[in-house]
Amino acid sequence: MAAKPTSEQRKGLLNGFAAYGMWGLVPLFWPLLKPAGAVEILAHRMVWSLAFVGVALLVMRRWAWAGELLRQPRRLALIAVAAAVITVNWGVYIWAVNAGHVVEASLGYFINPLVTIAMGVLLLKERLRPVQWAAVGVCLAAVLVLTIGYGRPPWISLCLAFSFATYGLVKKKVNLGGVESLAAETAVQFLPALAYLLWLGGRGESSFGAHGAGHAALLAATGVVTALPLVCFGAAAIRVPLSTLGLLQYMAPVFQFLLGVFYFQEAMPPERWAGFALVWLALVLLTWDALRAARRGAQVRAGALTAKAGPDLDAVVLAPPATEPAQDVRR
Repeated sequence: MAAKPTSEQRKGLLNGFAAYGMWGLVPLFWPLLKPAGAVEILAHRMVWSLAFVGVALLVMRRWAWAGELLRQPRRLALIAVAAAVITVNWGVYIWAVNAGHVVEASLGYFINPLVTIAMGVLLLKERLRPVQWAAVGVCLAAVLVLTIGYGRPPWISLCLAFSFATYGLVKKKVNLGGVESLAAETAVQFLPALAYLLWLGGRGESSFGAHGAGHAALLAATGVVTALPLVCFGAAAIRVPLSTLGLLQYMAPVFQFLLGVFYFQEAMPPERWAGFALVWLALVLLTWDALRAARRGAQVRAGALTAKAGPDLDAVVLAPPATEPAQDVRR
């Protein structure tokens, strides 16, 4: 019985690597969909994602949540907001990759944790530790350096970071599972997306079917590309600690950055390197502070257990801590 948790954690890590690996390599996929434009690709992503998760939920027979959700207008409104925000995020990301801005897009997901912290302070009145304040300050300096380097604010990065941070905040309020949440959001997106695709087809401007069966299959595969990493993430979230998921999340922007520099060969002048270096410094500070806080929390809990139970529970306190599920973490 002792080997079971190790096996479960290994399975969770493999799913985590798979999820963030797929998210990190997705810039290789969107250019394959040309000559379809970013808006057409986005509409196909919405339509086919709903089809994919709908089939998955039918197979798993997980529909009880839908009836409960329909009886809760406030949660439905939050789902609509989440759908609108993730539409902006998806659209900007697809356009950025196909327009040759992979590096700037990766920056958006590097600074996303810092933007989430800033929103927590501004909207939720959360209090930051000194190191977290330092990380936010370094990130602001990085944005300033990158603005000077680009000759404009890095609007792609900021749009992706703020839209995804807002999405995460709304999803936390909705408190719905990853696959179920994607089904609800794409259900909101489905009719406008389908109407746009039909309108495009009526004008003779749709690329679906006009460039062969292979291209049409790739457009349909946008549903799999959207949903499969989320399924893997869900499998990881219930098996590995939050701290591990927090570290794994940096895989995706690292892969995207490396693809932008070495595969797509985007320019990286010195001032851009300097801006990225400041962002990475901020993330190192943030990660170090989070790990230190988690370690202190574990020590406090262990001390409380010892004080409450006495010396008879020494063996329990010294044993490896159980893995806590990370069900509230969504990408």
